[in-house]
Amino acid sequence: MGAAGGVGTAAIQIAKAAGAKVIAAASSQAKCDLAQEIGADAVINYGAFGDAEKFSEAFRAAIKATSESLGTKAPDVVYDPIGGQFAEPAFRSIAWRGRYLVIGFASGPIPALPLNLALLKGASIVGVFWGDFTKREPKAFMAQYKQLATWYAEGKIKPVIDRTMPMSDLKSAYAHMATRGVRGKVVMVN
Repeated sequence: MGAAGGVGTAAIQIAKAAGAKVIAAASSQAKCDLAQEIGADAVINYGAFGDAEKFSEAFRAAIKATSESLGTKAPDVVYDPIGGQFAEPAFRSIAWRGRYLVIGFASGPIPALPLNLALLKGASIVGVFWGDFTKREPKAFMAQYKQLATWYAEGKIKPVIDRTMPMSDLKSAYAHMATRGVRGKVVMVN
């Protein structure tokens, strides 16, 4: 989810570099197109679902159909920087022994998942907090950082930059981010 944002575009590229099949989900066709341009194997435009009442059902059906189109029954890993209404249908769609990576809550609300789902699916809910990881596991962090640097040097990953703006335009940058039109990262320069 959130496939066209800064962490989403990074996740797509890292997953592809690691050999994964990637289903990217985003809120518009333009964002889905970007996800495919940078390597996603398939996309789900959840912005097209519209009706909040039927969102969960539509999202689950799209995950199932897209997974099957890639030759699998369900996702093994769900990368979720969005939270909110996306969390439960995504978790319900996960494969047996799947891993649900909690990255953040960009949509605002922190979801409350029914924990019986983890039991029934033998699935793991994994918190991914990069800041603490770098402090608590510095050797593992350095090994992963070196891998990222190698993939960057090989051209397998490249940050997606929406635009570069001077620091004096910080207010405008926040306004642009509030429109949800950002694709990749907005870089502020001094």
